[in-house]
Formats: sequence, structure tokens, C-alpha cells
Amino acid sequence: MEVNKVLWPTDFSSSAEKALPYVTDLTQKYQAEIHVLYVIEDIAHHESWYGEFDKARVDKLMERANKVANERLGQVCDKYLDGCPLYIKHVAVGDPAQEILKLIDEENVDMVVMASQGAKGNFRFGSVTEKVLKNSKVPVTTIPVDGD
Repeated sequence: MEVNKVLWPTDFSSSAEKALPYVTDLTQKYQAEIHVLYVIEDIAHHESWYGEFDKARVDKLMERANKVANERLGQVCDKYLDGCPLYIKHVAVGDPAQEILKLIDEENVDMVVMASQGAKGNFRFGSVTEKVLKNSKVPVTTIPVDGD
């Protein structure tokens, strides 16, 4: 099996960080690219909370979320991934599972490495992980996060 591109989706949680040693080992062993993905929830499609937001306000909130996501991705990549041959940061807006699956196709990813649950998970597998596992065209390695 050739592994040229590895995707690590993150929600910036301690659960997601538990996949990092596996990601870095794989990329160092195969000299593969790391694609790091963070998905911003699209707030424009939510019911109003604390009053209505007009399009300008939603755009401003999404712009801020994008800026923060890019800063956080930069921090994660600088702190944890400097030993990897190449890492590419991605920020998307939408449903996390759908965006992960879309990036697999767009970047021709060979393998996904992700935590078995995210920041809000109380079950063995989070809903995002389950959707990716059931629908991915490439191998998905899930890293257990027991003990959180």
C-alpha cells in the first residue's frame, strides 16, 4: 500500500490530538503529505438565537471564525507537525463529515487518521467519525480516546 497523503481532521480538542503520534509516524515512515482539516460550522443555516442576524453580521462572524481557525491550525502545525515532510492546512465551512469526505476526493487522500470521538463525545464513536467510517473510499484509522 502506498501512502502519499494522510488526512487528519481536527476539532482542536484533546481527543483529536491523540491521533497526532499516529499521523506523524505514518507521514515520516512514508514521507507523505499531511492534510490538516478544520471545519467551521455554518451558522447562517441555524435558527436565530439571541435575535436575528443579518447577512452582514453572519458574514462578519464567519470571517472571524475563519481567521481564528487558520491561526489555530498554524499553532497546531507549528507545535506538533514540524517533523513531517509536508503539511497542508485546510479550513472548510459546513458539515464536518461531508467536508472530510469531500477533501478525501479533492486531494486524493490515501488514508484518514482521526480520533474515535470529538470534543463533545460520550460514546465510543462520535457521529462524525461514524459517518466518515461508513462512507469513506479510503482506509480510516480511528484512535481510541478512552480516559477523557
